[in-house]
Amino acid sequence: MVTTWPDLATLELLVALADEGSLSAAARRCGVAQPNASRSIARLERGLGLSLIHRATTGARVTTDGLLVVEWARATLEAARALETGAAALRARTQAPLVVMASQTVAEHLLPGWIAAWQHAEADAGGAGAGGASPHDPSLGETRGISVAVGNTTEVLAAARGGEVDLGFIEGPGAPPGLNSVVVAHDDLVLVVAPQHPWAASSRVRAEELAATPLVARESGSGTRVALRRALAPLDVAPPALELASNAAVRVSAAAGTAPAVLSRLAVDDALRAGTLVEVGVDGVDLTRNLRAVWAGPRRLTNPAAAALLATAAG
Repeated sequence: MVTTWPDLATLELLVALADEGSLSAAARRCGVAQPNASRSIARLERGLGLSLIHRATTGARVTTDGLLVVEWARATLEAARALETGAAALRARTQAPLVVMASQTVAEHLLPGWIAAWQHAEADAGGAGAGGASPHDPSLGETRGISVAVGNTTEVLAAARGGEVDLGFIEGPGAPPGLNSVVVAHDDLVLVVAPQHPWAASSRVRAEELAATPLVARESGSGTRVALRRALAPLDVAPPALELASNAAVRVSAAAGTAPAVLSRLAVDDALRAGTLVEVGVDGVDLTRNLRAVWAGPRRLTNPAAAALLATAAG
């Protein structure tokens, strides 16, 4: 039984190790010296009674148990950030933030660029960007904050239908019922394997072979998983070999050789270039998909900031 709670800084370090693939890179990302990072991970392992990383002369990699702990650590860190964000919102009740929620792939690879482009356009135009709304527009309060939450596609849709967000971004294959939606980008899913996997030596596999193979997969409700299942229909799809709640964890697990994975090209592009994953083509299935913005209420967005961000994303 754990008698001492892990500190958040060490959990951040463990997540960074899973994302970056090496302890030295994780230490740099977290701004700590590598020896201190190594000691922190060792203390965490002792406290949990688990081996979280495999240490070798070539470096350190996260173990299978470690991958599961990484996912729990991500959830813990997200809860801590939610607490901090909620407290900040309570301190700034007079502000009217733009509330956006995006699926992981969109949030990690596209949304930051859209927000930056919108803000730059506003700065160039003297504060009135696309749609005429600025984070500093007096009509929106003294400082218009942007609150961004991250979830899977099912969670984003639920938040949009419940009126909890001004604008959502999803990876679903079709227009969701009961919401307004518009396509803002296109994406394709990619089958990836570790370099030592037998499929790495072949250029392509059949859709039937993919469907019958247990994969490292995102959790139920993720847009990536829904899109793959629909693409493979009416084939029977094998249960996942391992189910994880983030693109990064799936990518690291696939690279470690746990099983093949299917992820957005946006999520694996760096790993493909680095050679830690190998792309395998799939015959007999279309793995392209649309990325959509969704919102409740009138077809014409009534929130000027949401309309401005949507115009930037769709442009």
